[in-house]
Amino acid sequence: MRIICFEQDGQPRYGVRDPGGVREPLDQLIRDPAALFGWLRTAAPPIGPLHLPGTVKLLPPVPRPNKILCIGLNYRDHAAETGNPLPDYPTVFLRTAASLAAHETALLLPRESSKLDFEAELAVVVGTGGRRIAEGDALSHVGGYSCFNDATLRDYQTRSSQWGMGKNFDRTGGFGPDLVTPDELPPGARGLSIRTRLDGDIMQDGTTNDMVFGVAPLIALLSEAMTLEPGDVIITGTPAGVGVARRPRLYMRAGQTVEIEIEGIGTLRNIVEAD
Repeated sequence: MRIICFEQDGQPRYGVRDPGGVREPLDQLIRDPAALFGWLRTAAPPIGPLHLPGTVKLLPPVPRPNKILCIGLNYRDHAAETGNPLPDYPTVFLRTAASLAAHETALLLPRESSKLDFEAELAVVVGTGGRRIAEGDALSHVGGYSCFNDATLRDYQTRSSQWGMGKNFDRTGGFGPDLVTPDELPPGARGLSIRTRLDGDIMQDGTTNDMVFGVAPLIALLSEAMTLEPGDVIITGTPAGVGVARRPRLYMRAGQTVEIEIEGIGTLRNIVEAD
């Protein structure tokens, strides 16, 4: 099933992608991830009203997550291109909800920097919460998968040992368009191609098999420290080909179109716009 989050009357609502548009559940109005994943567990058919394509404003699959947990240097080829050793423990940093941008909305190139880089990433959305989740049970806590562009201001990222400033400028993290339920994908979303295209040219071309820490180990490790809740988002790292590792270096410019495509999940598209 492919879930869409959209805005109506100034509020988020969830529906199911349909060949003719988006359908909402007939018996309830779903506005938050906890209600969404509770409804999905009931296997209720999406037989409600149809919203035609182009009549709804898409939002990120989770518009305001309680936690956005990002993993750095989690692809072997990306660690190699940046000259870093493979991590023996995940590098974890946080994003804020204000940094998110929906499909077909603008990524903002801030006036403070011209070094906005692209990072194609698999997003994991928690469906069932928990603390100290066993790795063997971890995939049962996944509510769905989506595309993410962990776009980064490289000069701000490297101004200190903490990456947060470079990762949290407003509307720099593309997220969407669909939230795809796990039954449509291989366990842990393994073996999926993941790509970035910039104005149609392929920049990154990898596979989720190259992750150092897969989805299940990440959920287990993160839940050692904190209770994961429905709607929390885990951003799982990027493959090789980022702009900062290229010679000459390549950063996104205002007016360019950047696309993140993950096999079986879809394509996230954003235009870069000067802030």
